[in-house]
Amino acid sequence: MKLSVAMCTYNGAQYLREQLESLASQTRQPDELVVCDDLSSDNTREIIAGFSRTVPFPVRIYCNNKTLGSTKNFEKAIGLCEGDLIALSDQDDVWCKEKLRISEEVFFANPEIGVVFSDGDLVDEQLKPLGFSLWQSNKFGPSEQQLVQRGKAFDLLLQRVVMTGATMVFRSKFNRFILPIPVSFAQEDFVFLHDGWIALLLSAVSEVAFIAEPLFKYRQHVDQQIGAGAHKIASAVEAKKSSLADILFGVRARRNSYEAHTSLLKAVRERMQAHHSQLELRGAIAKVESLLNHLVVRSEMPDSRASRLPVVLKEILSFRYFRYSNGLYSAAKDFLA
Repeated sequence: MKLSVAMCTYNGAQYLREQLESLASQTRQPDELVVCDDLSSDNTREIIAGFSRTVPFPVRIYCNNKTLGSTKNFEKAIGLCEGDLIALSDQDDVWCKEKLRISEEVFFANPEIGVVFSDGDLVDEQLKPLGFSLWQSNKFGPSEQQLVQRGKAFDLLLQRVVMTGATMVFRSKFNRFILPIPVSFAQEDFVFLHDGWIALLLSAVSEVAFIAEPLFKYRQHVDQQIGAGAHKIASAVEAKKSSLADILFGVRARRNSYEAHTSLLKAVRERMQAHHSQLELRGAIAKVESLLNHLVVRSEMPDSRASRLPVVLKEILSFRYFRYSNGLYSAAKDFLA
């Protein structure tokens, strides 16, 4: 199999060299590195150009004519890859030298697997360990791992993101399904970015596998777009109490969050409906519809508790509070709000 690495850059000169060196040190080197630069104003492009002259694999550099943002830039990079497998790469991490080899072996072992992801070690700007892993930060523990092993990754990903783009390798044959990423979805303040979209769609049409060892160092610093650093750690205790639905509906007045989530689900449903004749969706459309209905019910609770009670009871009996929210905690929250 041919293996591509899709990297997006933007003013990444400070940390980029270390990530490029880790790519060059892979025991299974990529067959190509595709880099899309989003109008960097530092010497990012010069660093990549210099790197391209030192490695045996081709490095293709594309400089955007206008700023795309991370989601659309990754969409572009993915679409330009020519490999059978695509590994996503951030500009500021450091990969373990066995990352690509171990990931590729998973696909060789099972042709039904469409995407694989791994754990990572969280480190500071100087690559010093922060004392916990990416999976710990994302709450991807034994119960969540069992869901994935039982073929329930889509159900899990409907609730919350557990895959980070930098951990993912997937089959490019699904590009026609995951691309393009809707423009309305590519909002920097949204819960999902490109990796959430890709993971959710791939889990609907293929098997998902995970590698239970850290295969990269996930650098946390103030300039990154999304990470698991101090700003996220500070709210970790509260986050552990909540599902994605509760985060969105913790304050009933947050209509923007509701609209963003339902917009995502409608986009997912539309993409699935457009490809249902070519791909086996394994009941995914019905699950999306069910979650959409649940979110609509939760967002439109009557004002009085007396009127709210039968609505809450119906959601309890349908088990949708347990599938998509935080069980009785969410039910009580809706009733008492």
